[in-house]
Amino acid sequence: MDKYITTPITENVTKDLHAGDSVFISGTIYVARDAAHKRMIEALDRGEELPIDIKDATIYYMGPSPAREGQVIGSAGPTTASRMDKYAPRLMDLGGKAMIAKGKRSPQVIDAIVRNHGVYFAAIGGAGALISKCIKKSEVICYEDLGAEAIRRLEVENLPAIVVIDSEGNNLYETAILEYKKI
Repeated sequence: MDKYITTPITENVTKDLHAGDSVFISGTIYVARDAAHKRMIEALDRGEELPIDIKDATIYYMGPSPAREGQVIGSAGPTTASRMDKYAPRLMDLGGKAMIAKGKRSPQVIDAIVRNHGVYFAAIGGAGALISKCIKKSEVICYEDLGAEAIRRLEVENLPAIVVIDSEGNNLYETAILEYKKI
C-alpha cells in the first residue's frame, strides 16, 4: 500500500509503517555519509552539539553528484547502509527516527530501530537521476570541506522509498526470502 508521509517522522508516523510498505516522503531530510557520520560521533565524544537537530530526523545516506545547469542536484542515489552501521545506533538513541539507504543493516541497528521506534527505508539503487527529480532544494549546512560527503539539508517532495525494517523489527529482506521460497 502506498503511503504519503511528511517529515519530521515521529513515533506516531513510524507505528503505522510496516515492512514492505511503499512510501513517498516529503519535507526536510538530511544527507550524511561515512565521513560526516564519523565527524558527528567525534563531536559527541568531545561533548559538542551535533550540527543538525537529530530529533525525529531522517538521514539519507547519499553522496550527490554535481548539479547540471538548471538542476537542484545531480544524481542522488542511495549509498550502502552498512557503512554507517557503527554510527547509526548512537544517533538513533539521540532521537533520530529514520534512515534511507540501500542494503542490509546489522543486528545492532535493527535493535536501535526497535528500541527507538524508528524505521529504515530503502531507496532504489541505480535510480539516482529519478530520485533527484524529487529534490526541490539542496543546501550544504556543515562539513563543506568533505565535498560530496558534506551534510546537506534537502527539501523533498514524494521521494519514493520502501519500508525495509519497521519499528517492530520486521525486516523485508528476511520476509521476502521466505515468501519467495513459498513460490
